[in-house]
Amino acid sequence: MKEATGELNMTVVTVVAIAAVGAFFYLAIWPRIKSSITKSTDCAQAVCQSCTTDAAGNRTCNQCKNSDGDDIGTCVYKDSNKSAQD
Repeated sequence: MKEATGELNMTVVTVVAIAAVGAFFYLAIWPRIKSSITKSTDCAQAVCQSCTTDAAGNRTCNQCKNSDGDDIGTCVYKDSNKSAQD
C-alpha cells in the first residue's frame, strides 16, 4: 500500500509540474512568439512611406502599414531583394 501511495504522489507531482511548465509557456512565451509571427507577416506585405538601405544590404522602412491600412511602424528586411512597396 505504501508503494501505491508513493507512486500516486509522484504522478500528482509530475502532472502538476507539466501543468506549470505548460502554463508558463502559454502565458509568458507564446504571446512573444505570436507577436513576432504577426509582425513578420505584416512586414512581408507592408506598404511603406520611406525606406533606406545600409552598407550591409539591410533595408529599413518607416511609416509602414499592413494590408488593412493599420500602422505597424518600422519593418526591417534582411535581404535587399525583399522590398516593401514604396
